[in-house]
Amino acid sequence: MGVIHLWVPNIFEFKGGIQTYSGFLLRGIQELRPDLQLEVFLKHDRRTVGQDLLQPRTRFHFGGHWPLKVRTWGYVAQLLYGVMAIRFRAPIRAVHRSPPDLIIATHTNFAPLAALIKRWWGIPYWAVAHGIEVWDVTDRRLIASFAQADRLLAVSHYSRDRLLAEQPTINPARVTVLPNTFDANLFYPAPKPPTLLHRYGLTPQQPVILTVARLDQSQAYKGYDQILRALPQVRRVLPDVHYLLVGKGNDRPRIEQLIVDLDLEGAVTLAGFVPDAELAAHYQLCDLFAMPSRGEGFGIVYLEAIATGKPTLGGNQDGAIDALRGGELGVLVDPDDVGAIAQTLTAILTQTYPHPRLYNPAALRAGVIQAYGYSAFKQNLAAQLFSPWGSGE
Repeated sequence: MGVIHLWVPNIFEFKGGIQTYSGFLLRGIQELRPDLQLEVFLKHDRRTVGQDLLQPRTRFHFGGHWPLKVRTWGYVAQLLYGVMAIRFRAPIRAVHRSPPDLIIATHTNFAPLAALIKRWWGIPYWAVAHGIEVWDVTDRRLIASFAQADRLLAVSHYSRDRLLAEQPTINPARVTVLPNTFDANLFYPAPKPPTLLHRYGLTPQQPVILTVARLDQSQAYKGYDQILRALPQVRRVLPDVHYLLVGKGNDRPRIEQLIVDLDLEGAVTLAGFVPDAELAAHYQLCDLFAMPSRGEGFGIVYLEAIATGKPTLGGNQDGAIDALRGGELGVLVDPDDVGAIAQTLTAILTQTYPHPRLYNPAALRAGVIQAYGYSAFKQNLAAQLFSPWGSGE
């Protein structure tokens, strides 16, 4: 029986793209390789939530109990002890029965430590390249850890191509693509939920544009600014159009001021945080999902919206190209061209945009499940797991 150490920021107590990907990666390994012992080190989680990932051969080690100021050092100590306790046959009770045969880091910030462990003890490691965190990197230790990794799993072809273009020391044969996936059982077409129509003061016939994104100042590249700036033009054709922006973060005050500056107070709702249990209903509420991002590594929200049968708009300069299959499953626009965004939003909402599949919820759902459903993810992952771990070829 082999042993894999999985190094993860968190899975259970916060949900974002990296967390969702990490959870599916763990589940896929559990199902494909039930012979393996999995030791999962979670930097920020303090406990597990739910039963889905609790398997006999999987053990979780939590770093979230460390105060934030020292959490990184506490987590590093946990990771090192996970290797050293066995390597040196510590007399105290060892955390693991066997040393790891492979380390998988689901965030590249962990890769420099994995590179040191490989140098000291020869343990191969993989790291997941999601997007913005591996672009425009200048830190020499991080760059070296990319080049020394036995495999880098890029979540999109866009991320892979950009990473290789910026870091010529990386062997292209060691960078493979394992795209994001989603739970198709949670996202499906349905009528607009009456409870949400009432909550937001909307009518069933009112056209609704939706964006789901973290409203963080560091993530303004998501494109919600551009939707707001395009909205006055859309309202000239569709005066009752409403923009629903789901998410919370420290960028909200600036967004609120932008709404006032554009005289959009009655046309925009900042919904704030929406629990996972209500997310699918919010997709069902909208007539169009739009996130013309310029810095997305992939964008799981695109998959969720398409699975709900909604026309979807993304930017043509980042990982949305993969998520929307080059325009097969949605519409790609220049995220810097507000006029083009406005025209495209209007055309989709009036069903004059020349893309018949956009208006066929069943066809959208079938297409995204075939391309990015969990079965496709698992099949892709199997090809990775059943090839030599340390070869990277």
